[in-house]
Amino acid sequence: MAIKGKLIIVGGAEDKGRPQDIPKNAGDNDTAVDEYYEKGILHRIVQESVKKEKSRIEIVTTASTLPKEIGKDYKDAFGRLNAKNTGILEIENREQAGDEQILKRLEKADVVMITGGDQLRLTSILGGTPFLSLLQEKYQKEDFIYAGSSAGAAAASNNMVFQGTSDLALYKGKVRLTSGLGIINDVVIDTHFITRGRIGRLLQAVVANPRIIGIGLEENAALMVTNGTKMEAIGPGMSIIVDGRSIIDSNFNDIDDGQSISIENVTLHVMSKYDIYHMDTFKLNIDHSNKRDE
Repeated sequence: MAIKGKLIIVGGAEDKGRPQDIPKNAGDNDTAVDEYYEKGILHRIVQESVKKEKSRIEIVTTASTLPKEIGKDYKDAFGRLNAKNTGILEIENREQAGDEQILKRLEKADVVMITGGDQLRLTSILGGTPFLSLLQEKYQKEDFIYAGSSAGAAAASNNMVFQGTSDLALYKGKVRLTSGLGIINDVVIDTHFITRGRIGRLLQAVVANPRIIGIGLEENAALMVTNGTKMEAIGPGMSIIVDGRSIIDSNFNDIDDGQSISIENVTLHVMSKYDIYHMDTFKLNIDHSNKRDE
C-alpha cells in the first residue's frame, strides 16, 4: 500500500523568522530577510500541507524539558507565516498519550510538528501508545504531514541512535541504537550532523546493519519523503546519505567492544536543496538548474 502522508525531517536549529536570526547587516532587499518567509523549512511545511495556511498544526513538545517555551517558539514561527490554526500538545507522560481529548485533536490535525529535545524521552513516552498508533495510521492513510526537528527527526525511524559521542563513534560499541517511532523503516537518522561531527555515529550504525540507509541532517537542513520512497532536500543546509550495501569488507565482527572499526568501500552522497534521492532504487538525482539562487 502506497503511503499517502509526507514525512519532513529537520536537522535542528531551523530558521524560525525571529528578528534576532536576521543578520545585522541585512538590508531591506537582502535575501536573508525573505529566506524564512519564501524559502525556509517551516514555510515549506505550511505550503505542503493540505490546507496551506489554514491547516491545523499541532506542536508536540514531549521531547523537550522546556515544553512551554519551545511550543510558543514554534507557534510564533508558524504565526509569522500566517498559519495561525496552531496548537501545542504538551504530552508529558504515557497516560496523556492515551487521553481522549488529545487523540481527538490528533485526529483533526493536518500537520504534527515534533520538536527537539531528548529522543529517548520521546520514544519512552509515546512508544506503544494510542497516540503513536493514530499518528502512524494518519501518516500512512491521509494527506498528513509528520514533521520532526532534531529529536523529532531522529526518532522518526524504526532504528534510532540515542547515545554515542562523536570522538568515540568509530570504536565498536560506543554508539547505541534502540527502536524509534517507526514512521519510516530501514533508515537511521542523525541530526546536527556536520556541526557536531557525527559521521562516525552513522558509519557504525550502517556497518552493523548495511541494509539500512544512514541519513545525516545538518542544522537548518531538511528532507521531505513522499510516497514513502522519494526524498527531496528542501532546506538550505546539506544532508548526507550513507549507503552500506556497497561495503566489501569490515572488521566489525572480528573486534571487541572498544576497538576501532575498519570499513572498505562505503557509498556516501551529499544532498543540497532540490536534490532527490530515490530510496527504492538507491539513486541520487542532483539538481543542476539555477533554482537554488531563486
